Amino acid sequence: MKLKLYVDRMSQPSRAILIFCKVNGIDFEEIKVDLSKRQHLSSEFRAINPLRKIPAIVDGRFKLFESHAILIYLASAFPGVADNWYPADLSRRARIHSLLDWHHLNLRRGAATFVLNTVLAPLLGLPQNQQAAAEAEKILVSSLSTIENIWLKGDGQYLLGGLRPSIADLSLVCEIMQLELLDGKDRDRILGPHKKVQQWIESTRNATRPHFDEVHNVLYKLKTKLSEQKSRTPLSSKM
Repeated sequence: MKLKLYVDRMSQPSRAILIFCKVNGIDFEEIKVDLSKRQHLSSEFRAINPLRKIPAIVDGRFKLFESHAILIYLASAFPGVADNWYPADLSRRARIHSLLDWHHLNLRRGAATFVLNTVLAPLLGLPQNQQAAAEAEKILVSSLSTIENIWLKGDGQYLLGGLRPSIADLSLVCEIMQLELLDGKDRDRILGPHKKVQQWIESTRNATRPHFDEVHNVLYKLKTKLSEQKSRTPLSSKM
């Protein structure tokens, strides 16, 4: 049976899994679970993931959720996946695991919470929390500095000094790409000082072309829509 991916391209980890499968020639069926319509809360999806979060996969009778676990499974279970994505060398694997663990409590915690409370909350019918946004920005900026000074330390273009991208690069870059939804000034203020991070994002984009931009197109379209809406907003309502 064909691998089934339960995803929403607005979801950072969903995009990472989609890009990974496309780059590595893994045949799959993409099943959209629309977060804006609360489809992840349905009884049908709960049968796939009782935690009611995306992404999730079904491979035959096997069901799996949590994006990092999914990426590890895909890299291990499907033939033809290049070694750089999830190396056979156990020490290199362990370092990737260390980085992925760090991601959830740092970069993801900062980036996802900041974008939610500055851009996405109104679109999802949720209240904005300015205090949460301010706290998340501090975590986000600190995380970008850690990536720049620790995880990108070395001669390689990628995390952990790698010469080619791993599943960690893909997961973290897709997280940071959510910042595309920010106002240009906010994005430049946050990301601008981190030149090595910007170069690494571009290297990961180039290594996964054309799939990277195709999967992220949903973000680019939404950013354009938000910019058009902002330009039509009366000046008095901005003050």
